[in-house]
Amino acid sequence: MDIILKTDIAGLGYKNDTVSVKPGYGRNYLIPQGYAMMASDSNKKMITENIRQAAHKAEKIKSDAQAIADQIGEMVLTIPAKAGESGKIFGRVTSIQIADALRAKGFDVDRKKITIDDVKTLGTYQASLDLHKEVKHKVNVEVVAAE
Repeated sequence: MDIILKTDIAGLGYKNDTVSVKPGYGRNYLIPQGYAMMASDSNKKMITENIRQAAHKAEKIKSDAQAIADQIGEMVLTIPAKAGESGKIFGRVTSIQIADALRAKGFDVDRKKITIDDVKTLGTYQASLDLHKEVKHKVNVEVVAAE
């Protein structure tokens, strides 16, 4: 029996794959649980169209992420932090502060997509922006003493 998977199933296949399974497994488990549907001609056409549209949407999302990365370019973000006389800061610089600095410059990047190593002293660091699974960008962050 041929079925089209609606979700990834370990050991069987990935979403939108057409796989052959035993009839009982397909009719009694996969289809009633919503994991699969029959591989009829109309369902195959529908899945093909869905894949085509999803590919177009994914390409647009990737191009938007690349455009943001190009606009950010070699921008240097300045983050003020309270620091002692030795240059060691009180607390630390987090992805939230970097996201706020980017938002102030007009770029809306989710804080969960920003990673930076531990920042404990004044200086220049690099933060990594994960804008898309294929688009990564590095931005320079300068930590300065707050007045």
